[in-house]
Amino acid sequence: MRSPDTAPLGRRERNKQQKLDRITAAADELFGRFGVDEVTTQQIADAADIGTGTLFLYARSKAELLLLVQNTHYAEAIDAGLRAAASATSPLDAVMALVEPVVECNRRQIENGRTYLRELIFGDPEEPHHAVGLELIQRVDTAYVEILQRDGRLSAADAALLARTISAAMFVSLASPVHLHSTNQQVYDDIREQVRVLLRA
Repeated sequence: MRSPDTAPLGRRERNKQQKLDRITAAADELFGRFGVDEVTTQQIADAADIGTGTLFLYARSKAELLLLVQNTHYAEAIDAGLRAAASATSPLDAVMALVEPVVECNRRQIENGRTYLRELIFGDPEEPHHAVGLELIQRVDTAYVEILQRDGRLSAADAALLARTISAAMFVSLASPVHLHSTNQQVYDDIREQVRVLLRA
């Protein structure tokens, strides 16, 4: 609910938000059904009931549309992971409580998930949807740091380095062709073993 002290959105802002919502929903539905490689920007514009020129005001490419869609799902997955990690009793369990919903989110449509990770790593960091994705990665790393420092054994610097290493292990496992036909549980178990070894090092 909007705070009484917050001014309501003007008509122009409401229209922009409604168009963005339609674009996000259309891209999400089409990417989920067919995969990002099989969908055109024209199909997304048609499904959102807007022109392609308008579509490109919100995202300049199909890759940016994927970032827009996936960022929304990743934010929800991270929220779920943070809630689960708060009640975990060991650093390994807490880290993996955060990892599990991210794995499920990334593998809702496996090729979309792999493409999303490639875009985050190699895409334009100045692009707004890419920047949001990087902020999500930082949010996870920050949560790892907090988890890793709970028992007081690691300095902030060492915890930050270990957090980035855990993130790298997760991203490689999610993007690797080795796991193209793996189940989510198999991917999760692979990441858990890597994290277990890292935490013992």
